[in-house]
Amino acid sequence: MTERFNQVASEWDKGDMRQNIAHAVFQTITSRIALLNNMNIMDFGAGTGLLSFKIASVVKRIVGVDLSKKMLEQLEAKNSPTLTVQPICQDILNTPLQEQFHGIVSSMAMHHVEDTFALFDTFYKHLKRDGFVAIADLESEDGSFHSHGNDGVYHFGFDRDSLRETIEKAGFQFVRFHHAYTVQKGDKDYPIFVVTATKK
Repeated sequence: MTERFNQVASEWDKGDMRQNIAHAVFQTITSRIALLNNMNIMDFGAGTGLLSFKIASVVKRIVGVDLSKKMLEQLEAKNSPTLTVQPICQDILNTPLQEQFHGIVSSMAMHHVEDTFALFDTFYKHLKRDGFVAIADLESEDGSFHSHGNDGVYHFGFDRDSLRETIEKAGFQFVRFHHAYTVQKGDKDYPIFVVTATKK
């Protein structure tokens, strides 16, 4: 999976779909959560930083975590004196970061992680008290969303009730789902949600 992302990194931002998703996810997050200029935020599966740089404009600091070095090279190339995302190439499920954050955001990365409970358990441990998650991904779909095939795709979207149970099992409270965007491919619609929750 990481190899594929390395191969497509230089082309990742081309076209409207991913740009539109990032914009819609950012708009949905900011309509539900007050992002403040004293906050440290993690973007999980940050890729080239499409969501990270939108968040960076309103918070104190954001780190972009990803497994693809090439994706993070694209992210780092976008850094400027006025807008910066710190790239971190690390598998935080196996090697946690040695800090906690006010919030964790993510867009379209969760379906690439096999163990969803372990992911939210990891998120919980990386958050300060009362910290939040805001995670965007696909509603349940039939496996046709990824036109390149499903290598490295562990979930064909997510059922809201099952995901809610998983998030609550990891210790989160106030789990809420919000519709963010709908991707249209051919004659099919693929809705995307943002789920928010708070650390107890």
